[in-house]
Amino acid sequence: MKRIQTKICILSFLAMNLVGIFVAYGEQPVRIVTDMAGDKVTLPLKVERVAVATYNYNEILATLDVADKIVASPVTAQTRPWLFKTNPVLKNSIKTIINYDNINTEDLLNVKPDVLFMGIDEKSAIKYRSLGIAAIQLNFADYDGLKKCVDLMGEVVGGKVKNNAKKYNAYLDSKIKMITGLAAGIPDSQKPKVIHLASLFPTLNVDGKSTIIDAWLKDCGAINGAEVNGNGKTVSMEQILQWNPDVIVFGRIISANQISATNENSIFEDPNWKQIKAVKNKKVFVNPDGAFSWDRYCAESALQIQWLAKTLYPERFKNIDMIQETVGFFKTFMDYNLSKRDAVLMLEGKAPED
Repeated sequence: MKRIQTKICILSFLAMNLVGIFVAYGEQPVRIVTDMAGDKVTLPLKVERVAVATYNYNEILATLDVADKIVASPVTAQTRPWLFKTNPVLKNSIKTIINYDNINTEDLLNVKPDVLFMGIDEKSAIKYRSLGIAAIQLNFADYDGLKKCVDLMGEVVGGKVKNNAKKYNAYLDSKIKMITGLAAGIPDSQKPKVIHLASLFPTLNVDGKSTIIDAWLKDCGAINGAEVNGNGKTVSMEQILQWNPDVIVFGRIISANQISATNENSIFEDPNWKQIKAVKNKKVFVNPDGAFSWDRYCAESALQIQWLAKTLYPERFKNIDMIQETVGFFKTFMDYNLSKRDAVLMLEGKAPED
């Protein structure tokens, strides 16, 4: 009896997906790709309309020259001003703003996307596919994962985007090779202990092991001072005091409605923070912020690793010109002529002036 019920469930699932495929594509030729959750997803041969459920994948797609195809997204010019400044086409291409936590399927269906890029959420992915929306699940926690994500996006969108994906991954590989090569000779005893603050208020959150933050810290020749696992973990002031980092990096985290800003100056006035080595020695830095927050899960992580290496070891990495590198990145991958002034603002973690 159990076997019969199982077979019925499987057949029902397949039927539901086949209905979705028929509704979406009819007799159009299709292809099948495997997403990062291991699901085989049916797509049209040509992808022209893209929906994006999470903030960071908009920036990666823009890096691959797909901004003009994005028709639904949670991002706005208010939440991601640099993304919109460097990709002005988004002002016209995005037809509907979707809530990444709870997408209105009617709004999504109205813009008729060929594909929806989303995080790992099997239940939601099955629901979207049953409606005829090709949901592609993406996820990564390190640079190898980022490259796989980029490759998959290139495969899904196709055409020149496949080549753009290869071009970006080659750039990322070259920068990682350069940074790790120069950092390889640093003895462990000389590596600074760094804590990346995801947020200071209203809760004290840090990024620990098994994150891309941990990956770029290690590649740059630093030690992640946060002895926790995962992203944005809430910790106590007592834990920070115990870890006593040599360096503190203030991050920028996107939320549903705004970018959470941190006031790094406040810790210089706080008696608890004043006890910490990083604060005593004024080794407190604000993370750059661009089309997306460089410290998070995005394509500009290729700039992040260079910025941190230069910040921690200015003499060892003296040949890195971060203004030139930032200007070059936006020209190469987003075909945008970023001014040197704008590059400075990004490197200071500030919003555009216009």
